[in-house]
Amino acid sequence: MAGEKAHHERCEGYGHAHSPHSDVAAMIERARAFAAARKLPFTEMRARVLTVLAREEKPLTAYEITDRLSVSKKVQAVQVYRGLDFLQEAGCVHRLASKASYFACDHEHHPGEAVVFMVCSHCGTVQEAPSDLVAQGLQGAAEHAGFKPAHPIVELEGECARCSETKAA
Repeated sequence: MAGEKAHHERCEGYGHAHSPHSDVAAMIERARAFAAARKLPFTEMRARVLTVLAREEKPLTAYEITDRLSVSKKVQAVQVYRGLDFLQEAGCVHRLASKASYFACDHEHHPGEAVVFMVCSHCGTVQEAPSDLVAQGLQGAAEHAGFKPAHPIVELEGECARCSETKAA
């Protein structure tokens, strides 16, 4: 549990929701630094994809991102997918496998850190929380099966506090 507390302090919010008010400039700088450390270009498309996601409250599919970027000039989905691949590797974007959608992440994760994505089935928002307990359970199950997990992620679908309160009112 000490790791969860440290992450809580690092992220300034345990179980935090991703909001459109994230510091977009800081997120772009983190992605740019990741690219520079690997001697890779940080393209305008990568910055635009990250900006679109950082300004959204809900995850977007690659085609929704493509549509938002195609307002002034047509963008191909393959360009968006390339940008998303890079941004995922940089840790600036997460993918929700259950929804085939993506959202920006405004903080760094430790290698192998287990993350729980709590997805509201009503409003679509995502909350993210690290969990040492989940990590231990996943590691035990993986070891038992002879499996080596690359990214220990759990997606949990349900109802967020805001939607629960709205229903109760």
